[in-house]
Amino acid sequence: MTHYGTLLVVDDNPSIFTTLEICLDGVFDRILTLSRPEGILAKLEQENVDVMLLDMNFSLGVNNGQEGLFWVQAVHRRHPHIPIVLMTAYADVKLAVKGLKSGAVDFVTKPWDNHDLIRTLKDAVDAGSEVVSLEKMEKEHVRKVVDKCHGNISKAAELLEISRQRLYKKLGK
Repeated sequence: MTHYGTLLVVDDNPSIFTTLEICLDGVFDRILTLSRPEGILAKLEQENVDVMLLDMNFSLGVNNGQEGLFWVQAVHRRHPHIPIVLMTAYADVKLAVKGLKSGAVDFVTKPWDNHDLIRTLKDAVDAGSEVVSLEKMEKEHVRKVVDKCHGNISKAAELLEISRQRLYKKLGK
């Protein structure tokens, strides 16, 4: 099973952390948690984070999502490679659009469907991963074998179990 690295969850509700740890067991290698967004930038300097799940509201009685939008922009200024999935119990289409325009890669609502949340987080990580073509992988492997053989084409061809002529073609010579 593929693990998706490190998830940083930022939410002011401690029960969210417990729920996510149960829901995401076996999906991520590590799940880091913060109860206040003010610690996000420091945490990102200390840890290698693959994806962030960020609540949008932290102040009591405020549910307009502006805090989450502020933190999406702050994170993207320093760490543009980290995908951010926004999360809120007070969802509306305008807020979701604002979040995406601010740099979030997706948006989930509380309560969430576990399977949808897992798919959303995996998609966020996968979107940043480069898919290498089979041809490129083969070329890199052939080059490594030739380097390992110190440029001895006959030895490299033997290790690769191909003819010298075919090896020359693969090398583009």
